[in-house]
Amino acid sequence: MTRLPTGKELDAWRSFLRAHARLVRVLETELVAEHPISLGAYDVLVQLAEAPERRLRMAELADAVLLSRSGVTRLVDRLEVAGMVTRERFDGDGRGIVAVLTTKGVDTLRSAARTHLAGVVRHFVDHMDANELATFGEMCGRLAVDPVVRP
Repeated sequence: MTRLPTGKELDAWRSFLRAHARLVRVLETELVAEHPISLGAYDVLVQLAEAPERRLRMAELADAVLLSRSGVTRLVDRLEVAGMVTRERFDGDGRGIVAVLTTKGVDTLRSAARTHLAGVVRHFVDHMDANELATFGEMCGRLAVDPVVRP
């Protein structure tokens, strides 16, 4: 039989969900108010900026930003129209497409990063001491990997 969470465990889970939702909403609002991009678009630009040659196959980009392939396609469509990303054929595969960060995308990311990272400090980092932050990071790291399957 599968174990169900206790009341305290559910309280912790719900607290985590509320905190995540609030942080994402606040950071998104700040980015959109200051720059022409959403938090999702910012994440795409970051992933491309950190990739070799500032390019990623669309499937890799979808995995990196935790969006569906169709969701990434729509987001890259908007970034392409805005001149922040281009699409090119992948050299080794005639069917493959890569997203490539443009100079405008780099400039937008640099500007937006100041707003976003200041918000991360203000709304997240400043609410914990160094030990709490390290522990929280370790705990989230455990949650981010595939869970242990228990019989």
